[in-house]
Amino acid sequence: MSGPLTGMRVLEFSRYLPGTYFGWIAGDMGADVIRIEHPRELAKAEAMFGASADAAAMRRDRARPTYTRNKRSITLNPGHPDARRVLDPLIASADVLVEDFRPGTMARLGLGYDAVAAINPRLVYASVSFAGQHGPLAHRAGHDPAALAAAGVLSRLNGQPVPTLPGVQVADLMAGAHATIAILLALAARAASGCGSHVDVAMIDAAMPLLMVGLGRADDPGDVGAPDGAWHPKGGVWRCADAAYLCTTDMEPRYWARFCEAIGRPDLTARQFDAAAYPAIHADLVTLFASRPRADWLALFERADTQAMPVLAPGEALRHPNAAARGMHVELDVAGGGMVEQIGTPFTISGVTPGPHRAAPLPGHDRDAILAEIGFAQDEIDSLTASGVFSSTQGAGA
Repeated sequence: MSGPLTGMRVLEFSRYLPGTYFGWIAGDMGADVIRIEHPRELAKAEAMFGASADAAAMRRDRARPTYTRNKRSITLNPGHPDARRVLDPLIASADVLVEDFRPGTMARLGLGYDAVAAINPRLVYASVSFAGQHGPLAHRAGHDPAALAAAGVLSRLNGQPVPTLPGVQVADLMAGAHATIAILLALAARAASGCGSHVDVAMIDAAMPLLMVGLGRADDPGDVGAPDGAWHPKGGVWRCADAAYLCTTDMEPRYWARFCEAIGRPDLTARQFDAAAYPAIHADLVTLFASRPRADWLALFERADTQAMPVLAPGEALRHPNAAARGMHVELDVAGGGMVEQIGTPFTISGVTPGPHRAAPLPGHDRDAILAEIGFAQDEIDSLTASGVFSSTQGAGA
């Protein structure tokens, strides 16, 4: 595989989306991404989500998540007495290390930034955590909704006065995307200085930019409260006669005028900013949209060049012709038979073609090849295997 990051090696000590996001992008762009997978973490995941009944199903389960593709795997207990025999040469060979453990965990294993930088001063070391490596919340753990809550985002996310849990991983993805940006910036800085650095990304911090627009409209941040849930002509989600939904976003006056003309209500054009009329307008539109099936409305709005899209289910969106045309629908063959569908690389660069993509292998699949690359002979690999460093779930660990 060739790409902008060909020749780069990434060590991924990460388990969840925020920490694995960079490796996904890097792998798509040609980097050699090696997942260091703790046998205990794998056992915990199996206990939480269950084990597949047969090997083929296990391989499909393993390959299904988009963020696992184009990565190699070695299982290893970093707390095992022999772990450093493997980890030190891997660290010396790497350009980037990404970890997503609670602050202090990697340091207790002797793998904190200072210790690792002593082995490889050029290494960009990225820590992705719930609240960051310092600050009064640094010791806390949490998942996506808790990060949104602490960031001030959950109070506004659903547009209603009562917050609810989101149905997608918003803070996770924001943290992963910001980690990717920060790591690439750190690599650019290394190109100039020759020195690596420690990247610190908190899920809470990464979610806060979602508030930029709202905060930018108030002199006092304290004035930005919970939304009232009231409809506004900036857009809406509408249930059609066939129980399918569509979304409109005709907030600019010229688009609102086109929308009103298209639905046969030009009288509403001048009332776009008449807040007192909004409840009545909304009630009329609810009744109107319920009178015709979605396909009729979408055809009408396309002819009028307004801003309307069907509300698609995830599978519909992934398999939409636009996703195919944009390279956003990826089908990968799985070793042993079968196929998985994934999301493509979410950007394009002229002259760069992501892939070819490889489905994630089973844990530890690439161990011997990786060890051979860093100088281990087969008898040494056999000795390490017998020691339990690749399989032990006991003792000190992350």
